[in-house]
Amino acid sequence: MSDQSHLPTSRSKPPPAGEEEASEVLKLGEFQDVDTLTLSEASLVINALMVKRRKDRKDRNETDVLNKTLDYLDAFARFKQKENVEAVERLLSAHKELSKFERAQIGSLCCDSADECKTLIPSLTDKISDEDLQELLDEMAKLMST
Repeated sequence: MSDQSHLPTSRSKPPPAGEEEASEVLKLGEFQDVDTLTLSEASLVINALMVKRRKDRKDRNETDVLNKTLDYLDAFARFKQKENVEAVERLLSAHKELSKFERAQIGSLCCDSADECKTLIPSLTDKISDEDLQELLDEMAKLMST
C-alpha cells in the first residue's frame, strides 16, 4: 500500500438552514435586501427570455423544471399584460415603508381586504394603515380586470 493521502470522496454537509422567517418581524437573512419579483413579474421575465432564446435558436435547454415553472406562473400570475404588471410595480414601489419582500407578496397574493393581507403577511401589521393598504389593493384589483 502506498502512503498517499486521498481527498475525501463525499461532499461536505450543507450548512444548517438559517433563521429565515416571514412573520411579524421579517428575518430573511442574506435575502433581506434582495430585489424580489411578484409572480407576474417573474412570468414576464422568464417568458421574455424564452422568446429571445427561441428567436436565437438557443432553446435546447428547456427542461421539465423550466416548463413546470412556466405552467405554475401562468396559473398563478394575476397580471398578464405587461402594462398592468408595470403599473402594479409602480403602485407597490410608491410604498417605501414596505420591504421589497412585502411588496412582492402583496403583488402576488392580491388579497381582497387589508385584513386578509395582514393575516397572510403579518409583518405589515404596524407598517401600513388598513385604509392605505385597502386603497392599494383596490387599485391593484382594477388592473386585474383590465
